[in-house]
Amino acid sequence: MTLQFFVRSPTHQTLTVTLEPTQSLTLRHLKSSLLPNPRSVSSFYFALNGKPLSDSTLVPNSQITHLSTLFLLPRISGGGGDGGATGAESRDCYLKMYADKKPDKIDPNEKRLGKWLNCALSYEPLREPCVIDKLGNIFNKEALVEALLGKKLPKEFRHIRGLKDMINIKLSMIPGKESEAADGATFQCPITGLEFNGKYKFFALRNCGHVVSAKALKEVKSSTCLVCHKEFVESDKMVINGSEEEVAAFREKMEEEKVKAGKEKKKRGIDVVDGKKDCGKLEGNEKLENGKKSSNSGVKKFRAVDVAPANATKEVYASIFTSSKKSDFKETYSCRSLPLGRN
Repeated sequence: MTLQFFVRSPTHQTLTVTLEPTQSLTLRHLKSSLLPNPRSVSSFYFALNGKPLSDSTLVPNSQITHLSTLFLLPRISGGGGDGGATGAESRDCYLKMYADKKPDKIDPNEKRLGKWLNCALSYEPLREPCVIDKLGNIFNKEALVEALLGKKLPKEFRHIRGLKDMINIKLSMIPGKESEAADGATFQCPITGLEFNGKYKFFALRNCGHVVSAKALKEVKSSTCLVCHKEFVESDKMVINGSEEEVAAFREKMEEEKVKAGKEKKKRGIDVVDGKKDCGKLEGNEKLENGKKSSNSGVKKFRAVDVAPANATKEVYASIFTSSKKSDFKETYSCRSLPLGRN
């Protein structure tokens, strides 16, 4: 049977090739007969159904069937500095390139704004009432109380155990701003007008809770709050979102207060008499009198027969009291009945 197939040239022309049953040839010979320049034979190759065929492939064969279409395609040269593939690339190069994922760069301004405009616990926008802890972190009071009640505080905030570890603060809102505005700062210094956005240092006063900028306290030398005129001392000033050194100092101070509170608990029950401290711990039958121990071991035990009236029989008078005479019977777990003759 005559074999007829088609060849699509690089110039998009379709050629028809017919082979008698007794004829056979290789694809290399077929290329030589189709290309005018014999030197360009190695620059082209045949492909069938998208798969390249070797030049030594014999026609006819099981792949090239009747009415098949072969494509004569040019080889893409490379390795000569023209940007082509050299075959030297390794798959490991690409794997290593993407194996170590580089962390996304965080905008420092966004990080700063997030710390000053949002609650340190819930990351929600700050809204009154607000509180700070003894390290200067700022919270929405509602979110912090809910976390305390639900025992869901993260490890970094475990030093907050109750309301005594919170300091209520009073923030001054920027006129015309809403409490949950999404753009920019919402609060400001009530004296200088500096925005509460992390660019400037702010202090919270323990005694009254007002939040003012460091610039206001520096320019106006006063021992009273610049807002409510309430007296305060230097230790009442709490830095909000302080530096690492300031937070470390606050943490050290907090530990000292904790140790001091533990010592005060141990001193409970101590009375001060004439400027001297005596332990109020009692042992046995001892009692504390004027800060000194005294023993009542020598006190005579009360007996009814010793205080019986003059005309009364001591035994009869003593029988009124249950403790005057020891019982000669024992009660059981199931019965408290009196013995015969006594009921």
